[in-house]
Amino acid sequence: MYEKYYGLKILPFNITSNPGFFFESVSHKEALSCLLYGISSKTGLMLITGEVGTGKTTLCKTLISKLPPEIKTSFILNPCFSDVQLLCAIIEDFGLNLMKKNRLEIIKKLNEFLVDMNSKGNNAVLIVDEAQNLNSRQLEQIRLLSNLETSQDKLLQIILVGQPELKTKLEQFNLRQIRQRICVKYDILPLAQEEVRNYIEFRLKAAGESSIEILPESYGLIYEFSKGIPRLINALCDRALLYGFVKEKKIFDTEIFRACIEELK
Repeated sequence: MYEKYYGLKILPFNITSNPGFFFESVSHKEALSCLLYGISSKTGLMLITGEVGTGKTTLCKTLISKLPPEIKTSFILNPCFSDVQLLCAIIEDFGLNLMKKNRLEIIKKLNEFLVDMNSKGNNAVLIVDEAQNLNSRQLEQIRLLSNLETSQDKLLQIILVGQPELKTKLEQFNLRQIRQRICVKYDILPLAQEEVRNYIEFRLKAAGESSIEILPESYGLIYEFSKGIPRLINALCDRALLYGFVKEKKIFDTEIFRACIEELK
């Protein structure tokens, strides 16, 4: 709506998970490094947690974009399936066709695929986003998949990504087996206050910004509202750009952001 007015190529604060807008904060950069290490060393199970809106899905998509073609991925965005449906979704996202959709056939097909990948020196990664929605039976199924291995390596690298309650769920006594198998853990933190300005400027530059000026005193207000959560920063800045478009303003002061914060409350 307002791209042309500001000289933008695309919307800079869209809340969709676009790897082109992945901002390497200290926390996000460390999380990405941990995952790349875990995959390359074939550690097996990995856990990434973070509050709503901290950019976990964008991290996952960025990770996939950085993996070489010989590493195959299956990315489950929302695991709201039955146990067998979840297995079907995993194997189909690896590009495999199933003749029979029963647990035995699925595991057999997946194991054959993984053994073949390993024999060629390749690797396979399963990423389950919104993993806090997995029930105990599904998490146990994930644990069983992590058992697929050779005498030296895990055949399948599994990344569970979810909100903080995923950690709480994994503390249950009946899930101690999967908890003990997690070799890489990382909690994504919100942006630090000093990172907020860099984050906003990064997204504006990535979108082709040419005529927008956010006054320095506004960044403290943005952090106060968002607490460093990227999704809330995006929502506020998008509303501010819309406000500026309507009012024909390209300089954004605290008055504009206060007005937008009131609208978002």
